[in-house]
Order: sequence, then structure tokens, then C-alpha cells
Amino acid sequence: MTGNRWKKWPGQAQVCDIVGMRRIALIPSIVAVVVLASCGGDGSSEQSPATEAPAVSEPSSTEAPATEAPTTTLDPVALATAYSEPGEFPVGVTTLQLAAGNQVEIWYPAVAGSSGTESYDMRDFVPEAIKNLLTADVPAVYEYAATRDADVADGQFPVVLFSHGFSGMRLQSTFLTSHLASWGMIVVSTDHWSRDLFHVLSAPVGDRESAVGELLASLDLLVAEGSSATSRFAGHVDDTRVVAVGHSAGGGTILGAADDERVDAYISLASGVGIGRDTATTAPLELPAKPSFFMAGALDAVTPPDTVTRPAYEQVPGPSRLWVIDGVGHNGFDDFCTFGNGTGIIGVAEASGLGPLLEAQPQLKTLGEDGCLPPAAPVADAFPIIRHAVTAQLRVWFGIDASPVGLGPEVVGAYSLAVEVSEKA
Repeated sequence: MTGNRWKKWPGQAQVCDIVGMRRIALIPSIVAVVVLASCGGDGSSEQSPATEAPAVSEPSSTEAPATEAPTTTLDPVALATAYSEPGEFPVGVTTLQLAAGNQVEIWYPAVAGSSGTESYDMRDFVPEAIKNLLTADVPAVYEYAATRDADVADGQFPVVLFSHGFSGMRLQSTFLTSHLASWGMIVVSTDHWSRDLFHVLSAPVGDRESAVGELLASLDLLVAEGSSATSRFAGHVDDTRVVAVGHSAGGGTILGAADDERVDAYISLASGVGIGRDTATTAPLELPAKPSFFMAGALDAVTPPDTVTRPAYEQVPGPSRLWVIDGVGHNGFDDFCTFGNGTGIIGVAEASGLGPLLEAQPQLKTLGEDGCLPPAAPVADAFPIIRHAVTAQLRVWFGIDASPVGLGPEVVGAYSLAVEVSEKA
């Protein structure tokens, strides 16, 4: 953070104190283009009912003082999974629109008693001519607990900006974005027309730099809603606490957005410095001097952690964290591996009789399956790790927790998948 803006957050002193250099290993044709859709995710098909995290109290309003983190005498598994299940808030969801026309999805803490179910069909995000080819009766729908257009819960809530990957879309990581809302955050995700699935399969609009403008415009939109007496968000938006989260190409977008003084920190998923930027025509990216957290899958062949994510972590100024999760690929950070009986949109296409065309494009087929097929672990094993780590980090940055919960050596051996953790001040 710069200036006094970061210092005013409760819990910042504890964040700086605990982040030291240490590294530990934790044991525990058109159709071919459709394949690009799976470049970028994982998620579960349904959230369980909201439960309270073990030994961690969360204020109903984020204006309350920071809570003390559980002591290290607690069960390491409890620490490592404190935020893997939904939080105390039911989730609300609504769809707004930027002035340019981009759709914006917003997940938020909803009033008690909100108990709806939302879903989206992946096939609705491709051009009609392609959708007509994807006729197989295989899973292509992601379902989660949320109530459409519910009232917002009492209190002011910090903001998370989410940026999707190439051939993704605003809903691609609902397994995570809706989860964060249950823990008292407003999550805003816009379609990037330069790379969302629909435009990749038709005609992209804009460029890599325009995605940064779209992400910041989505923040402007939410702030305006929070100031409007007629909006459900009136009085509920805390725009003094904003963090950006990006997957794959979205990791490059959030680096650009972090230059904005309103963005306080960022979390990069399956990405690294320069991802989503044309290095031949774009000046070298100046890295923002803001806190960061990099997460990667050890099996990612699209953005390999050793050549993309780890060098980014080593290059950025501290404080920063790096987590590399064993058994996870590029599509381990979105919902896509839950489609096609676990084979992603590739499975949807193959079940629709399009296998021979896919075989003619082996590189695209491999890209579409990255993280969905063995030796990758089932995404159900990865989701709880990702949910916990992202939620725990955001709660510290937002000043809700006075110090990190389950982000350090106390969780060694707590997960079913091995996790490598590095930290620097």
C-alpha cells in the first residue's frame, strides 16, 4: 500500500510482522476454437449450506474490529480449512451492465432467509451457431446456492474485483466468487470483450489494455450503485477496501488495475507477470508496490509455475505469498472441469460427436483438458484449498482478521494435496 490508506486498516501491523522469508513443503474449424473455452478453471457443482468456520468469529459488519486469529494450539486441519466452507451470509447475486454494454455479475452478502439456487449453462456463452452443435446430454451447467436480486445484508462490505481468463467469462469461477460473498465481501466480475468466450468465438472487441479499463469501470459501477438511494447496494459498499483477483490472462489485467490507487492488493491465479500482455508491442510492466498472493497448479502446462508464476513471485515487491498446489492444472481455478463428466467443454464436444475434429487439433485439445484429466486430482480436492487460501488472505487484507488464519507452516500436512508455500516480507 502507499501513503496512509493501507495503514488505516486494522490488522496491518500483524500482516507485516508475520510475513518473513520462509519456504515449506506441505505434505498431506469452429469446434476447435470452442476448445479454448476450457483454458482458464475448476469448481464444484453445488455449495453446501453455510456453516461457521471453526474457532473463527466474523463480525456481521466489516466495520467491526479485527478478530484475533485462532492460536496455533488448534488442530492444523481446522486452521487450514477454516474458510473452505461457506460463511455466515446467504449469497445474493445480480447482473448489471457497463456503459459499453459488458455484462457484470455481482455476488454479495444477502439478508437472512435468502435461500435460492442459481445456475448457468456454459453453452449459453457461445455464439448460437456453435451452441446448436453442442447437443449431447452431458453436464454443462454449474449450480450454486444464491438468491437472484436478494436484499443486501446490513453493514458495509469490502470489494473484490474478479478478472476472468482467455476464453472465460464473468461466471467462470463461481465456485470461488460466490463463496467469497458468503464471507462478507461484494465480488464484481465483468465480461472482457477482448477475450471472453463469446467474442473469442466470433469477433474480439478491444485489446489487452482495454480489459484493465473494463475492470476499473466495474468498480466505478458498484461505487455508483452504493451511492444511489434507489439501488440495493445503497450504503453497503466500502470502497476504501478493494482487492483484485485474476485468473490466467486476468492475472495480467489485475496487475494493470493495481496501478489504480483504489486497488489495495491483488491475488493472481494460474498466472504471472506479463500474462495477457503483448510483450512485443507493450512496454515492460512496472510492478505495483502492493501486497500480492500468487497461486498456481503444479501440473499447469499452460502457465507452468516454474517458468511463469514463480518468477513473478520472485520479481514482485513484498509482502507476497506463493502457493503451488500439487495435482492441479490450469483449469483448477474455474468451474470448467465440472462440465462434460469431468472432462470440461472437451467432453461436451466429444459427446456431441465432434471428437474427430478435436483430434485434428491436438494442441487445442490438450489445452482444453489441462487440469481436468488424470494425473490431475479431482477438482473437488482443490476447491476447498483455493477457497480457504483466498478467503483467509482477503480477510487479513480487509482487516477482518488481525493475523492470517491457516496460511503458514501451521497447516503442514493438513490437505489431501501437497502444497508448497513461500512467503516474503
